[in-house]
Amino acid sequence: MDNFLLKKLLTEYDSKRTKAISDADIKRKQVYSSIPELQNIDDKLHDISISTLKSMLISSKTEKELYLKNLEEESNNLKLSKFNVLKEHGIESEDLEPTFECQICKDTGYITDENSRTVLCNCIKQKLLNIQYNKSNIGNIDKENFDTFNFNVYSDIPNKELYSYDISPRENIKKIYNDSIKFVENFDDPNEKNLMFLGPTGLGKTFLSNCIAKALLDKGKTVLYQTAPVMLESIISSRFDKQDSNFIDNLLNVDLLIIDDLGTETMNSMKFTELFTIINTRLLNQNQKITKTIISTNLDLKSIFSIYNERIGSRLVGHYNIYKFFGDDIRFKKNK
Repeated sequence: MDNFLLKKLLTEYDSKRTKAISDADIKRKQVYSSIPELQNIDDKLHDISISTLKSMLISSKTEKELYLKNLEEESNNLKLSKFNVLKEHGIESEDLEPTFECQICKDTGYITDENSRTVLCNCIKQKLLNIQYNKSNIGNIDKENFDTFNFNVYSDIPNKELYSYDISPRENIKKIYNDSIKFVENFDDPNEKNLMFLGPTGLGKTFLSNCIAKALLDKGKTVLYQTAPVMLESIISSRFDKQDSNFIDNLLNVDLLIIDDLGTETMNSMKFTELFTIINTRLLNQNQKITKTIISTNLDLKSIFSIYNERIGSRLVGHYNIYKFFGDDIRFKKNK
């Protein structure tokens, strides 16, 4: 991990967290100014919090339980009063709280994991991945997501003679779209298979991969996007030049790895071994961590088995849901 880059990001996080808290304080004071009753309630709730801490000084168990019960009852009554006051003035309670960019870590960059260890939040891990590896690869996800997917650019006319399928390109892409949503919803299920998109250029494979990436990023998952040629060259460089010892670890451990343009790389025995290692290791869900992969390629299955042989081909067929994209190049339709 680039410690300099991490420190820089943490400094940025601290600044935006401080600003969010400051903005919330200003807004809260403005509301208090117009609704004094609300400030009175919050002051009393604050006093109860302090009184709860003071209960630790009470030695008698019975007295402590009664004391805490009374405080809880008083607190609940105040919270109900606050709710009614806010409702009366058309204010949501969230409006008075800081608006953090990441609701998981509250813009601290850190969370506590299931083992009570302090670890980096996925939001800052993703920023590191974006800066170091993704660059502009997933820069279009704000525009390319499930909400902006357009089925109408696909023909609704079946043509078995042309496409070798009984269904229309539109009916086919709707099924792939729906299964992609299920993939996102069931991402943490170890039985949910990976995805492989087959088909010529210009049929939406990358667009749909971005849709999935966007949805998973919104769920707090980490995503690493690599074209097969760049990924394999970078692995070799990492092995020999030691320029980025974290690159391979990131490939193996990122929640979702997207490998685009498989089949456009120049293969040799070393790259074949590295590709097999990446695919196979991620299937093992090492460290009890669920990792999934999306592979897109212009190749068909026969070509995949021919180029990458049985070792890789069998893992793709056995552990990936494979979808064939077909139809006319939708890029021309989008530009009309």
